[in-house]
Amino acid sequence: MNDNNKRVVVTGIGAITPLGKTVRETWEAMKAGRNGIAPITLFDTTDYKARLGAEVKDFRALDYMEKSETLRTDRYTQFALIAAQQAVEESGIAGNIVPERFGVYMGVGIGGIGTFETEHAKLMEKGPRRVSSLFVPMMIPNMAAGMIAIKYDCRGPAMPAVTACASGSNAIGEAMRLIRHGYADAVITGGAEAAICPSAVAGFVNMHALSTAEDANAASLPFDSRRAGFVIGEGAVSLVLEEFEHAKARGAKIYGEVCGYGSTCDAYHITAPHPEARGGAQAMMEAMREAGYTENDAVYVNAHGTGTPMNDKLETMAIKKALGEEGARRAYVSSTKSMTGHMLGAAGAIEALASILALNEGVIPPTINLDEPDPECDLNYVPNRAIKQDLDLALSNSLGFGGHNACLAFRKVKA
Repeated sequence: MNDNNKRVVVTGIGAITPLGKTVRETWEAMKAGRNGIAPITLFDTTDYKARLGAEVKDFRALDYMEKSETLRTDRYTQFALIAAQQAVEESGIAGNIVPERFGVYMGVGIGGIGTFETEHAKLMEKGPRRVSSLFVPMMIPNMAAGMIAIKYDCRGPAMPAVTACASGSNAIGEAMRLIRHGYADAVITGGAEAAICPSAVAGFVNMHALSTAEDANAASLPFDSRRAGFVIGEGAVSLVLEEFEHAKARGAKIYGEVCGYGSTCDAYHITAPHPEARGGAQAMMEAMREAGYTENDAVYVNAHGTGTPMNDKLETMAIKKALGEEGARRAYVSSTKSMTGHMLGAAGAIEALASILALNEGVIPPTINLDEPDPECDLNYVPNRAIKQDLDLALSNSLGFGGHNACLAFRKVKA
């Protein structure tokens, strides 16, 4: 890494997920191998082949914000605001930064699709005059970033990352670069999604992407020979990234350092990964190079691990190409999507949370329900139970439709 580059650390984390409404609840559930997948309750799934999802349980927006705010925000934006508030409060950054040096990069894969469905139904059933004047601002995928910026007076760069399932990781990686190269002192970042709704589920089912299992413990099965699709999830995770000296000067709590980022495109197919895993492997190698990887590092890889037949096999190949055969076999790999489902634009953010806390506590969350390993997926996927292990480096992979690949690298902070 160039010595002129600034160091970037994590000083706050917030979460509202299928496993809990705080970071602590989410992380404790992950370590315990708790499954956040259950029958979908947000709409009637009687006519749908896929009936399971990973919802944020018992969510009431009014528990977190004024009624007027709930009426002008989509569910995905509500999740983003809640996670951001937790992260900002924990970091103590508010009031301790120049507004022009404070940014927001928030990932989202789809945006306000629930709002789109509601307002389109009004248009078809009641005519154009009944469509809400707030339809467009509630729907568009930049609104989470915009509303977070408004709330915390972030006058630096504020924008979304919209790269399908890589969105959360791309947001965090680009936020890191913003700070590293001197354009901001702190950035609120992460990812949010709320797409458990009829049109999204129907679309994913009809492209044969979703698991149609009826048993929650046989639905999201990363690296298992029975895997047959992902389970759709929702929620948000937010991180406050901060320039190291800025954080140190104000005595901020520091979780760890974002020390590497790779971003590539397969340039191959709109949904299928490249058959030689070239883009995923290259993203990992770029992140590892920036992070100063050596063969002596004890490595944890939080895999994209969707539980789809092609992804898991090719991601295993990518890990082997990036780390080498021996390095890949020494590494610890797990997919927390086995518990959270696939949170789409928020996936990279919750997996960054898992990577950072795994480094912090020396505990690797498991891949649950991995009972029948696929011979083509032959690494140590930490099946079914968390393990204690001191780590030097954590890598978090995200691979999205359109061929987008992102890898984040994290280390403990050393003076």
